[in-house]
Amino acid sequence: MEIYTFDQITLLITHYNRSASLERLLQSVENLHLKFREVIVSDDGSKTEHLHYLNRLKGKYGFKLICSDKNRGLANNINKGQQAVSTPYTLYIQEDFVPSGSFREHLKNGLELMEEDPLIDLVRFYAHYRHPYLKPLRNGFSEMRFQFWSPGSKQFWCYSDNPHLRRSNFLEKFGFYREGIGSDKAELQKAISFLQKKGKAIIHDDFRTIFLHENDSEEPSQVSRKKFRKFLQVTDLFLIKTARKAYRNIKFRIQYLFF
Repeated sequence: MEIYTFDQITLLITHYNRSASLERLLQSVENLHLKFREVIVSDDGSKTEHLHYLNRLKGKYGFKLICSDKNRGLANNINKGQQAVSTPYTLYIQEDFVPSGSFREHLKNGLELMEEDPLIDLVRFYAHYRHPYLKPLRNGFSEMRFQFWSPGSKQFWCYSDNPHLRRSNFLEKFGFYREGIGSDKAELQKAISFLQKKGKAIIHDDFRTIFLHENDSEEPSQVSRKKFRKFLQVTDLFLIKTARKAYRNIKFRIQYLFF
C-alpha cells in the first residue's frame, strides 16, 4: 500500500483512561500507511496504569505525549494539545474512533479543498446525522450552510469535536474551548462561536463510514451524564421528541444572538 505523507498536518489525539482504544487508533493509522509531521497525544490526567501503558505506546509509535497533573476536562485537554501543534493543519481525533480504509483518500481530497479555499476552516469526516443544508462541492464533499431563518436546530452543528481536519489557527480565530464546564456544553459553545464568527465547514457524504466510533465494555465512554438527562436526549417518544426539538430551536437561536 502506498504511503500517504502529510508534512503539513499534525495528528492530535485526546486521551483519558482508554489506552487500549488509543493503541487501536494508532495501529489503524499505521495500517493505513498514513504519515504525519507529528503525532501528539494529549492526556487528561489518566490513571497510573494507563500512563504506564501510554509510555510503552510512545516508544512503539513515537508520538509526543503531553500530560496533565489531574483531570481538567476535555476542553482543557484540547486547548493544551492544540497549543503544541506547529503545522498549518491539525487532524483531530478522540481516542475511541477508528478510521476505515477510505479515510486515506478522503483526507487527501479534503486537504486539497482547504488549500484551494482559504475560507474553509474545517473538514468533517464523521457526524451523527446528515446536515440539513448542504451545497455540493466535489469528491463527495459538501459545504455545510447555516441559515438562521430556516427551520431546525441541527444546522447549528457545523462544528463538532468528532474527527475533523482544521486549520491550526482555530483557537485564535474562534476562541479557546471554555474550561470548567461539561464537555457537551463546551462543544455547543464552540459550535455557536464557529457560526457567530462566520466559520466555514465542509463534510463528506460518507460521514457514517469513514470513521467507526468504538466504545466497548472494557473501555466505555468517560463522559458521565445523568440517566434522566440521557433519556431525554435520545428517547423517540413523540411528545418528548417534539418538545426537545422546540426547546433546542429556541435555545440555540438565543445563544447565537446573545451568547
